[in-house]
Amino acid sequence: MWSKIEKIIKAKNISVYQLAKMTGISRQALSQMKLKEIKNPSFDKMVKIADALDVSLDEFR
Repeated sequence: MWSKIEKIIKAKNISVYQLAKMTGISRQALSQMKLKEIKNPSFDKMVKIADALDVSLDEFR
């Protein structure tokens, strides 16, 4: 899942730090998602990320 998020943030030239500020999700939590320490992020987190990136949740399937 992180690979899909990373592809979108790179395309939009957004850093993980900026994504954290945009979503209210800590950089630590985003890093844990990236490192697969959080394997199934909550629906709430995914909605916040999708909204911040202006994409549908379907983009993360």
